[in-house]
Amino acid sequence: MKKKVYQILLLIFLAVSFLAGSEAVCKTPDKPAILLKKADKCRKALYRSHKKKKYRHNWLRCIGGYEKVYIRYPKSEQAPWAIYHSANLYAGLYRYSGGGKYLEKSLSLYRRIVDRYTGHSLADDAQYRIGEIFYRYKKNASRAYVEFLKVEVKFPSGDMRPRAKKMLDKLAVILSKREKNKGKRAHVASRPKLVSVKDIRYWSTPNYTRVVVDLDSRVKYDYHLLKADPKVNKPRRFYLDLKNARVTSEIDLTITIKDDLLKRARAGQHTKDTVRVVLDMESIGQYKVFPLYDPFRIVVDVRRYGRPEAKGTYRSALKKRVPGKGIKKARGPDSTVSLARQLGLNVRRVVIDPGHGGKDPGCQARGGIKEKDITLSIAKLLAKKLKKELGCEVFLTRNKDIYLPLERRTAIANMKKADLFISLHVNAHKNRRIRGLETYFLNIATDERAVMVAARENATSKKNISDLQVILNDLMLNTKIHESSRLAHQIQKGMMSRVVKKYRRVKDLGVKQAPFYVLIGAEMPSVLVEVGFLTNRTEKKRLLSKKYQEWVARGIGEGIKDYIVSIDQVYQGG
Repeated sequence: MKKKVYQILLLIFLAVSFLAGSEAVCKTPDKPAILLKKADKCRKALYRSHKKKKYRHNWLRCIGGYEKVYIRYPKSEQAPWAIYHSANLYAGLYRYSGGGKYLEKSLSLYRRIVDRYTGHSLADDAQYRIGEIFYRYKKNASRAYVEFLKVEVKFPSGDMRPRAKKMLDKLAVILSKREKNKGKRAHVASRPKLVSVKDIRYWSTPNYTRVVVDLDSRVKYDYHLLKADPKVNKPRRFYLDLKNARVTSEIDLTITIKDDLLKRARAGQHTKDTVRVVLDMESIGQYKVFPLYDPFRIVVDVRRYGRPEAKGTYRSALKKRVPGKGIKKARGPDSTVSLARQLGLNVRRVVIDPGHGGKDPGCQARGGIKEKDITLSIAKLLAKKLKKELGCEVFLTRNKDIYLPLERRTAIANMKKADLFISLHVNAHKNRRIRGLETYFLNIATDERAVMVAARENATSKKNISDLQVILNDLMLNTKIHESSRLAHQIQKGMMSRVVKKYRRVKDLGVKQAPFYVLIGAEMPSVLVEVGFLTNRTEKKRLLSKKYQEWVARGIGEGIKDYIVSIDQVYQGG
């Protein structure tokens, strides 16, 4: 009997031992965790030893340990930590060796975290480090300002925001002093470095062309329009002289356009420090020239005289009405005739611009939430409603997740000969309690927050916004500012009236004005609509809801309809 009891106890002991061993095996750390721990041990030992830090191979050994983690296991939770520590080590190696390539590798790895691991807690730290590198090592205060500004814009709830704010305040003072001494330094420099012309881009129709000249830094410039010279067989020409500039071998010196308006664009080294960009043209009416920033580029808009309609396009319906005798009784509503047609107005074609896209996500939130996806969804809903309820022809600047530069979006609206241009965006603020809906039209900003919103949407700095406001008066001469203001008020009113019916605590931030790049050069009434704050917990939840998006789209559509009716009343003297 005792023997049987002994055997039973032995079996129980062996079973428990086996299960405990199995559990221990299950709790064994996975491979990336083991590799990360090993690399961390190497890094800490390196930082503790002043002697080890003198030799490059010690730094590279630790970096190699981290590379095994993020190269072999890029989707693991250890990958962003491995990348971040590698970037820090490269920056440290640069401090000891002075090798510029190590600093560039550090920047590349920090950017990888910002781009690929946006929702990770290290993303704002990486963005801050990028700003530090430009400030501390590259001695580029203006670029550092932009990089620190991105911490506030992209990661308003991140723990690095207070430190970034202090750096922004510090750099603002530095940049202000530099501007005051800019003239003095220009005289001291004996041979200033020439700015490179990087590219010439264009979008064109027979009646409208936008040409963009890309440069790697700011330049002064002037422009002139020359008459045709039949004696030497030269057409009418517009030329742009870029001071302290050079043409690189990377760009095409001659670009053939051949759209009956512009024949070609060409760039050449006119003098040893001046580049001349020439536009050969058959006919030219209006033209505008203005700069945009980050990166610096010069935009030239050219329009044919009279804006003749191309064959097969809509003609203006704004004609003098001849009143008939008596009242004609309608047998029933004509469903085939649009509201715009019934009112006899020239609002038949609308271009909707879903903000951001592609490599430009716009403002973001944890969980992979991106502004570009929300704006595209609302744009599609709005397009559907305008087609159905107003009978308008509607175009989207993008109907999928692709990148479009801001200057191209306006060019699309002009080339489509749109009657209205609506750019959709989602707001963000460092204060999470800030919420509400607001609508902007193009003009000089009148308050600090409007400047900040414009800087964020333009992906530039407050300083560049100030520079732009100085020249904005010249740009506004041919802009439909009054119509844009009226459209903005009607859209804001329509949006609020719809949304408040379904949601509580909706704040009306009203209609404001600011210098948005995407609205500059638009030849029709144009507005920028901010449909809510992604940084506000309540509005973030709403913005992700299809129902909320539909109500916002319905409100914007209602505002456009009211705008059409208001114009008709003005036309009739109502």
